Order: sequence, then structure tokens, then C-alpha cells
Amino acid sequence: MNRKPVTPVLAADGFVRDAAGRLLLIRRKNPPYQGGWALPGGFIDVGEDPRDGCVREMKEETGLDVEVVSLAGFYGKPDRDPRGHTCSVVYFCRILGGEALGGDDAEEARWFTPDELERTELAFDHRDIVDELLPKAP
Repeated sequence: MNRKPVTPVLAADGFVRDAAGRLLLIRRKNPPYQGGWALPGGFIDVGEDPRDGCVREMKEETGLDVEVVSLAGFYGKPDRDPRGHTCSVVYFCRILGGEALGGDDAEEARWFTPDELERTELAFDHRDIVDELLPKAP
């Protein structure tokens, strides 16, 4: 009997800063953490390369055209998402064009200075991710 394995769900998030060093976050439109701030990203479609999924999610949620520069990190604590075990691959991205506006699952897209980030509560485990990656970000 062939059974499909039960595995965590895969997501991809984009970590992008502007020329002034501000980090782009989105305000979530839907639960969980509705109204909270998070890195832009979302679930990977079956058959989709996670890098392509990151580019797609960035466009859908922020209006920005980006390219993936490099792998930033991989996060998969079983309790990081209240909907179930979700692993997220995070990519450093570079802006190619567009204007940061909320769309799809994002009410708003906004640039945050490092000082603003320190005072902002983030959804999921994104505080840990931002604290780890901000000093390494291109």
C-alpha cells in the first residue's frame, strides 16, 4: 500500500531592504495574526520552485518585482504557525521595480527603519528571523 507521506507545509518569504536600509513588511489581511506585521511571503504551490514562489508572493503582496539574491535562512519550528507545522525558506531579495503597496493577503506594505522595527511586534516567529537576518542583509 503506497501512502503519501505527511510532511510540513512549505512557505517562502522575502527579505528586502531599500537603499535607505529600511525593511519591507506587510500588514496581514487574514488570520492568523490578522492586522499584524510580517515578512511578505506565503505558501509554495505544488510543482513550484520555492525561489519562484518567493518572487510570486512578493509581487502579489507588495506590488514589487524582485529577484532572489541568496538564501537567507530556513525556519521550521513545529509551533511557528498556529495553522500547523509550516517550514519557511527566507530569501534575500533585490528590488527590480514597482511600488510597495499592499495586495492579495496584505492590507498594506510599508518600509520600516531599524528603530521602528525594534518597537514593532511581528507575527509568527518573524521577530527572531528579523533579528537574525537584519545584520547579514545585503
